[in-house]
Amino acid sequence: MATEKTLNDLFIDTLKDIYFAERQIARALPKMARAAQSEELKAAFQKHKEETEGQIERLQQVFELVGKPARGKTCEAIQGIIAEGEEIIEEYKGTAAIDAGLISSAQAVEHYEIARYGTLKAWAQKLGMQEAVDLLDATLQEESATDEALTQLAEASVNDKGQKAA
Repeated sequence: MATEKTLNDLFIDTLKDIYFAERQIARALPKMARAAQSEELKAAFQKHKEETEGQIERLQQVFELVGKPARGKTCEAIQGIIAEGEEIIEEYKGTAAIDAGLISSAQAVEHYEIARYGTLKAWAQKLGMQEAVDLLDATLQEESATDEALTQLAEASVNDKGQKAA
């Protein structure tokens, strides 16, 4: 007979998922920065790489709080989102639309992360893990701010530049 799974088990599995995802994202961001044409976008990707490293450290703290080793679990969703981003880099390299495509890919990543961190925060709250709630909320706020900054950059200049031939 199968063991009864609990919200705590689901929390740990999802924590492993986002830990794997963050580590993949940290590897992808330098490639995205190199592919970007806009200096502002390059800087945004570099800044977010530094934030991502801090987010990985926070996740390691959450693993410590729950008494589990910090280990990832393959996240096919993030692998797919990153693969789509790599396709955009290949197909649009050197074009006026590359930065718009990169922002689109980065926002797909951000939205995935926002969904995961929001869920983890709610579950940690339900499980009475206030320290984990605080750590997860700090990351959730950063992810939301990054998403907003990318939207502003797209709307302020990148989307307009993407309409023109390079």
